[in-house]
Amino acid sequence: MKALLAFAVVSVTWLAAPALAQTMPPPAISVTGEANVSVPPDQAQIDGGVTSDAKTAREASDANNAAMGKVLLALKGAGIDEKDYQTSRLSLQPQFAANYKPSERASGIVSFRASNRVTVRIRDVTKVANVIDVLVGAGANEIGGINFTVTQASKVLDEAREKAIADARRKADIYAKAAGVTLGEPISISEEGAPSPVFRGKMAAPMAAGAPVAQGEEALSVTVSVTWAIKASQ
Repeated sequence: MKALLAFAVVSVTWLAAPALAQTMPPPAISVTGEANVSVPPDQAQIDGGVTSDAKTAREASDANNAAMGKVLLALKGAGIDEKDYQTSRLSLQPQFAANYKPSERASGIVSFRASNRVTVRIRDVTKVANVIDVLVGAGANEIGGINFTVTQASKVLDEAREKAIADARRKADIYAKAAGVTLGEPISISEEGAPSPVFRGKMAAPMAAGAPVAQGEEALSVTVSVTWAIKASQ
């Protein structure tokens, strides 16, 4: 009886060993590959607007509306499509005396400030300086920063992805050679996070009419994680 029980235990152990081996991950090398591809931007966005001060809220609002109306007409006259500019901020705020007290808030108002800003999309980056001149010439007294973008970023990113895979393969070959193994087929490939643009040559506010504008370029970055199967070298 004891011999039969011992045989049963040995049999169960022998049967479980292959199953345990099957759960072990295959030998592999995991590395990350990185690539940056630089490309000049083909579109820009700029903020411009008008701020008006007056004794009363009505006066400040009326003056601001009239001034902003001239700015919008100037943009239209410059050939910018109406779909490419829109109001981004509109505000009317009281201005207080420098030495007013919170308990005297109502009586501490000395004037009102109205502000209206518009965001303009520029589809030809060579015309950014011209648009700034149009805004300032029409009465805009606030010009925001310029944001350059690449509209066909997906095509550029595909090139970066190919280079990132090649970079991962290069690293994996180094590790395989150093470890004395042979690199097999890729087991998994994944892109880490969202591809991120790295801006270069981006110009910030404040700016004035006639200011030089450097569009620079954008570097689109991709990182991939790749796992390759490995086997002993022959």
